[in-house]
Amino acid sequence: MSNFNTLIPARKSRVTGSRWVILFILTLGLSTGWKSAQANVPENAPPQVKNLLTQIDASANRADVKGVMNFYSPNFVHGDGLNRSSMEKSLTSLWKRYPSLKYTTKLQSWSTQGNSIIADTVTNIVGLPSANNKLGMNATIKSRQRIVNGKIIRQDILSERTQLTNGVNPPKVDINLPEQLKVGENYYFDAIVNEPLGDDFLLGTALNEAVEPGKYLKPTPVDLELLTAGGIFKVGRAPAKPGNQWISAVLVRGNGMTMITQRVPVVEK
Repeated sequence: MSNFNTLIPARKSRVTGSRWVILFILTLGLSTGWKSAQANVPENAPPQVKNLLTQIDASANRADVKGVMNFYSPNFVHGDGLNRSSMEKSLTSLWKRYPSLKYTTKLQSWSTQGNSIIADTVTNIVGLPSANNKLGMNATIKSRQRIVNGKIIRQDILSERTQLTNGVNPPKVDINLPEQLKVGENYYFDAIVNEPLGDDFLLGTALNEAVEPGKYLKPTPVDLELLTAGGIFKVGRAPAKPGNQWISAVLVRGNGMTMITQRVPVVEK
């Protein structure tokens, strides 16, 4: 699973984590492979596009899976390999775990391509801890979608970053990670706790995984290391083939946990 070399000695403790961020595919977005017309400003967007985004956000805020999927074509495809059925299952699972997520989508630009409308958006997803669920979430996803006759027929995520927290005092973490990698390239990944730990021990690990549809709902085993410094300092190597990677840092102290995941594209040299 991991393609990191550690720079710190460690004692390992095994826990089970999940690839949470991959469930955030609801946000409207699609990949860089399209050659679309010059983008227009959001203020001039067709009313049907503005209405579509507003209705999807409203349905998502109600955790109405059927309502959301009504805006997706039966032949919908996603750049990560999902289809309409697997997307619906992912959303159902996500909203059972997080019943009160709040979605806010902003249109950045739009263009036309034949009978399609291409819309670039930024979606923020927030989940606050509650008495029944101590997990907090903040995700930002930039994306593009192709819309035909009021239905989304394709999505690809351009970028995504998700932070999950748990406990009364999750570590405050800054990460340093390249926005893009070349195939086979070595890179540094740092996740630094930016506050005093006092007498707390700090456990953590870094993960990197290929973005694949089969990993959207599959739990990922995590080996936590007892850290001798205030963070994680790793050297990684990009895969030999182009694609997208999820790169994550998990940091745990006595009374809190923080997990940050970022999507990083791997491109040809």
